[in-house]
Amino acid sequence: MSGHEIRSLSGEDELRAVWPLVAQLRPEFDEDRFVVQIRRQIDQGCRATVLFDADGAPRAFACWRVLEMLAVGLHVYVDDLVTDQTVRSRGYGKAMLDWLKAEAKRLGCVRLQLDSGTQRRDAHAFYLREGLRIEAFHFGIALGE
Repeated sequence: MSGHEIRSLSGEDELRAVWPLVAQLRPEFDEDRFVVQIRRQIDQGCRATVLFDADGAPRAFACWRVLEMLAVGLHVYVDDLVTDQTVRSRGYGKAMLDWLKAEAKRLGCVRLQLDSGTQRRDAHAFYLREGLRIEAFHFGIALGE
């Protein structure tokens, strides 16, 4: 991988342009629902960050936020992280994760954290290679209506 740019997006047209990439991770959404949801999350402090390759194609996407919790202190929590499946293992995911780590440090955070679905074994192998460790179980329950 040579030459890339990482930047945050917030405009509707920019977000729509990266939808095909995000859809690889979140196929349960459609483009319109994604744009509404991500803009609401941005309004709540989330950041939508994209790595573009030298030709301007979006290759990795991260939705992340800064949180503070008693258990871990000030940290970056990564809601979503996806690398374009057509160019995996070319360094884009690593570059995005390295940028997220550096940005977390720049913001005074002491940790970077994320959850990953149990079925995403390739992602788990990547995170472990990049120094992340399995530190807890995540529990949840649907509350219904």
